Amino acid sequence: MMDHGYFFHGEETRADSARLSGKIAFSNHPFLSHYRFLKEITDDEVVARQCLPAPAQFFAELVRGVNEKEIATYYPDREELYSDISAAYRQAILAFYDLGCRNIQLDDCTWGMLCDKNFWTAMAGEGYDIKELLNLYLRLNNDAIANLPNDLTITTHVCRGNYHSTWATSGGYAPVADTLFSSANVQAYYLEFDDDRSGDFAPLTAVSGDKLVVLGLITSKQPQLEDKAQIIARIQEASAYVPLDRLCLSPQCGFASTEEGNILTEAEQWAKIRLVKEIAEEVWG
Repeated sequence: MMDHGYFFHGEETRADSARLSGKIAFSNHPFLSHYRFLKEITDDEVVARQCLPAPAQFFAELVRGVNEKEIATYYPDREELYSDISAAYRQAILAFYDLGCRNIQLDDCTWGMLCDKNFWTAMAGEGYDIKELLNLYLRLNNDAIANLPNDLTITTHVCRGNYHSTWATSGGYAPVADTLFSSANVQAYYLEFDDDRSGDFAPLTAVSGDKLVVLGLITSKQPQLEDKAQIIARIQEASAYVPLDRLCLSPQCGFASTEEGNILTEAEQWAKIRLVKEIAEEVWG
């Protein structure tokens, strides 16, 4: 436990954290049994996705506050730490693959933090080389997903904080776009664009190759339904930077990223999902 959790706008999270107690290696994970159960209750045509905290997210937690003191005990050489993180993740991903998983989403708050200088300074202080951090986060994530089977889809969600309907970070994607959008070896980006704090779509010009961009235009934080015409207009606006056939639509984040959940009823959540489906059918057919 930390002295404090993360400070969101209007609420502080629980102070749970992760701290090193030895070398990092993979042997098992409780999510494997969860995924096995999910596969048992879904039809063959259903693609059951597994979400994992990104390697960069894992590393960021290990160096947060007093956690960082433990690293020198087990990893006097940081290069060994980086290598072990990526290797453990790769082995975990392959364990899910062996259970039949063909879609892994890496959830990652680190990029969102670097979009918000005020949040980053309050959390980590001054003296960090942001460019070095961007390259390190990219390296950790890319090394973890290198040389995976060709039929395994890897995507990432850039989270800006989703705790009990509150948020943590703001700012457009420009500070991370050239690194994240051009060089991350994922097949799709799930990006939050549900309000003004996410900035405009211009940074999407950095998205390389044939990667997909999933626009999180439907908020999962509030129950009010968005105006369909406005959402369609925003999709068309984004298509000026990424072709429409490489754009998708989703809620901005999960309805319950933590056990507290967001302040929506189950019926309100399903209404949001129906809205996503209706708009997708109208835009993409």
